[in-house]
This record gives sequence, C-alpha cells and structure tokens, in this order.
Amino acid sequence: MENLRLNVPLLRKRVPNLTTAAKSVGLRPATVSNLSTGKIPVGRAEVRTIVALAELAGCSLDELILRGESVEMIETGIKTLDLFAPVAKGGTVGLVARPGMGQLVVLAELIYRMKRNGFVTILIKPDGNHPELNDVLDDVDFVVETIEESVKVITAAGKDKEFVLTADRSFVLNGEMFKLQELLDDQFLFRVTTFLVDLKGEAVDEDLPYGPLDTLWQFDADLAARHKYPAVNPIYSTSSILEGSYLDPLHHSIQQRAQKLLRRYRELRSIVNVHGQERLPGSELQTYQLGERLEAYLTQPFYVAEAYTGKKGADVSLKDTLNDVKRIIEGPSEQFELEELHFIGNLPA
Repeated sequence: MENLRLNVPLLRKRVPNLTTAAKSVGLRPATVSNLSTGKIPVGRAEVRTIVALAELAGCSLDELILRGESVEMIETGIKTLDLFAPVAKGGTVGLVARPGMGQLVVLAELIYRMKRNGFVTILIKPDGNHPELNDVLDDVDFVVETIEESVKVITAAGKDKEFVLTADRSFVLNGEMFKLQELLDDQFLFRVTTFLVDLKGEAVDEDLPYGPLDTLWQFDADLAARHKYPAVNPIYSTSSILEGSYLDPLHHSIQQRAQKLLRRYRELRSIVNVHGQERLPGSELQTYQLGERLEAYLTQPFYVAEAYTGKKGADVSLKDTLNDVKRIIEGPSEQFELEELHFIGNLPA
C-alpha cells in the first residue's frame, strides 16, 4: 500500500484548538490523536473522518494526506524512546504525565543529548515561577519569554542549523504556538523539533492535550512508583514514524514483539502480585520472567542524573537496542540475572 500519513504540521497550523473542533463535528479526539501519531494508519481511517478533518483545516484531501514523504528519525540513544516512540525530526513531541513521574528529567536528558549532537536548544519560559525548570535550563542555549523572541533566535542562527524548541502546554492553550507556526517560514518549520511539556499535570485528563502530535510519550504511574525510569509507557506511547513503511522492518518486528510481551507481562503481574509466581503455568511463567527482564533492561542511567544516582549515563544505539531486545525476548529467561539488567546500557556480551 502507498505510504500515507496526515499532514500534521498543516493541521496544527490551521486548527489550533483541534479538541474542541473535532468534537464539534462528531469526531473523537482520541481517534484524531491516533491518526496524527500513526497509531491508526490513514488507510484504515473512515472516509468521513478524513473528510471532516480536511473541512476543519480548510484544505483539500491531497493537502491533508501526504503520500510517500520520508520521515527522518532522531536517534536519542535512549532505549525505550527509540524503540517504542521515536522522535521525528521537525516534528512535535508531547509529554503526558502527572508531576513526579520524571518527565522533566527525561526532558533535561533529551536537551543535553541533542545539544551535544549539534542542535540549538531553546526554551520558552512560561509565566510564573517554576523552580522545577532549573535543572532543565542547564543545557539550554537560549531562554526566551515570547514566541517572537524564539523566532528571532531561529532566524538569526541561520538555515544550516537544527533546532530544539521546548514549551509548556500553556502556550498551546493560549494560541501562542499557533502564532509561532505562522511566523516561521516553511523552510524553518521542518527544522524545528518541538517538545511540549505540561507543568501542571493536567494533560493526563485530556483526550487531545496538545493538538496533533508526531510523537506522544505517555508516562506511567506504575513504572514511576517502582522506580523504573524513564517511566515512559511502552504500550501507549507512539510516533508517526511507526506508521506504514517509515520504520525499518526489523525495528517494526522487534517493536511489535516487545510490546506483545510487555502487554502480557503486565496482565500476569496482577496475578503474581496476589498469588505469587507459583500460580502461573510453565509457559506463562516464562513469559512473565522474560517481560520482567525486558522491563528492567529498558531502564537507563541518564547523564543529567549522574550526581544523584552515582551511575554514569549511557548511550545505546538503536542497532544495539534492537539486538539486545531480540536476545531477551527470545529467551530463555535464565540467560540474564534480573538484578543485572536494571539501569544498564547495553546487555553484557
């Protein structure tokens, strides 16, 4: 099938308050969100949904649906992100979490890594006093207070630069992010990778908290409570890169197998928590133990947290992540001690 995806930048530009607009024409915000991130392929969407979105955006179907365009992945070196919900270069990433789930640590780590890789990092400071942002600011090149200031920084830096822009959800709600997309020429729009964070923790309760996204990172309360960081949910986090043939077939295959294993492992955990592992039949016990090990492997030490954890930060290439995950899910579980997998980089040889 021809590679199809929604023109998410166009939707963001034309329909800034998509949640309200979608509901007004009878569309479920969750459906629109899943179409935007690729969780629901465009080819499987109802025709009336696509037509309604085109009408909301005031564009033709040809403008709304992109055919065959490539989507470039930014490899972060963070295992769970690169495997389950990759960052699309020039796209918008939304972090959905309640306070205390570690979203700002993930954000600080990403800014550190992307600055190290040559990106110009910009943060638009929200109104009010936000001491929780102090650690994030360490590796930000430019801290600005308005959308206009961010545009000046981008245009002054030149066309040969790549940019990371970080903003709070408040800029989405007040329409300022829409203004940014209006001010930037198309030649810059696809060179600015945007991270949207929710300092108030209200996005968790919204169906479409940021409008259309290219990547959604849904943080998980259970992972955070058990100190399995980064606490990004591997089942509900997603990315437009996962749609169609954008993803390498090997990556897609391993990602799907890993999600299937973790989904079943999470179901079995509820049984084990009540009755213990002895109540599981042999095949299910093996599944549980493999899932337990994969979950442990997906934890990772961060550079920005070295002073607090005493563990040196680790980079893991996507190639190594895929190889390691494949080794784990193909078992047997006895090949790795569970305690040795927490907060490591690569698997031991």
